[in-house]
Amino acid sequence: MPVRYIEAMLNEYRKVSKMFKRTLLAAAAALAITSGAKAADIVDTAVAAGTFETLVAAVQAADLVDTLKGEGPFTVFAPTDEAFAALPEGTVENLLQPENRDQLVAILTYHVVPGAVASTDLTNGLTATTVQGADVTFDLDGGAKVNDANIVQADIAADNGVIHVIDAVIMPPM
Repeated sequence: MPVRYIEAMLNEYRKVSKMFKRTLLAAAAALAITSGAKAADIVDTAVAAGTFETLVAAVQAADLVDTLKGEGPFTVFAPTDEAFAALPEGTVENLLQPENRDQLVAILTYHVVPGAVASTDLTNGLTATTVQGADVTFDLDGGAKVNDANIVQADIAADNGVIHVIDAVIMPPM
């Protein structure tokens, strides 16, 4: 067999394996949520989901792990890896540089609201002040949104708050 064919098959296997792992983790998280069990703290819940690798790396680079493992409660609007990948090329890599830590902290803390805000607490036009200091606005027309990001999965329980999965990285006003 040609080497290219074997490499292509290995790459395809890796993709399927990664997708299968994510599906299993998502199913386990959904089972934990529907059974009423809580899934550790915000950070450990995000790590276990497997779809927030970029977010977790950013939280680590911003030195926010201990904060998000703290007592809380926190509401985190968590962009998926795909949301980070949709940013202009080089943005994530640039933000992860030590010299850009303040900007990274501002962006990440704009995704966090103090207190536990469940999806049932949201109303159209509601605003909430983020840990960063600026407000986010909720729009419920045509599906729940925070600013321009769709909330694609809501109310993932954690011991110190709640996670709402969003499909875009929301940027604070600069």
